[in-house]
Amino acid sequence: MSEEIQTGIIRISDDVVSTIAGLAALETSGIAAMSGGISEGLAKRLSGKNVQRGVSVEVGQLEAAIDLRVIVNYGSKIQEVCSELQQNVRDAVENMTGLSVVEVNVKVEGVAFREEEVQVEEALRVK
Repeated sequence: MSEEIQTGIIRISDDVVSTIAGLAALETSGIAAMSGGISEGLAKRLSGKNVQRGVSVEVGQLEAAIDLRVIVNYGSKIQEVCSELQQNVRDAVENMTGLSVVEVNVKVEGVAFREEEVQVEEALRVK
C-alpha cells in the first residue's frame, strides 16, 4: 500500500535559478565574463529590478530553460568551452533545484583579451 502525503508546493524563483546558472557559468574554464547587453541595462532602469547579468531563465514547476550571454577568453576553443558551459550549468541547476533543464542556449557576444579580463573584473567589483 502506498501512501502519499502532500505537505505543500515548492516553487523556485527565476532569480534563484539565474543566480545558480550565472555562478556555474563563471566557474567554467574559458569564460571571461557574462555579457549584460543593452536591453538588460534598459530593463533594469525601467523596472528597478536587479536583473541577473547575462542570464535569462524560464522556470516552470518541473522544468527550466536557460539563455546565457557570455564573453570567452581569447585563444579558447569556443565550441568546447560552450559545450562545457552548457553541461556545468545544467548540472548545477538540476542538482541544486531538482528541476529538469530542457535547454541551455549560449550566445557568445565577445572575446576578452587578457587586458580586457582585468578591466571586466574591476568593473564588476565596482558595481
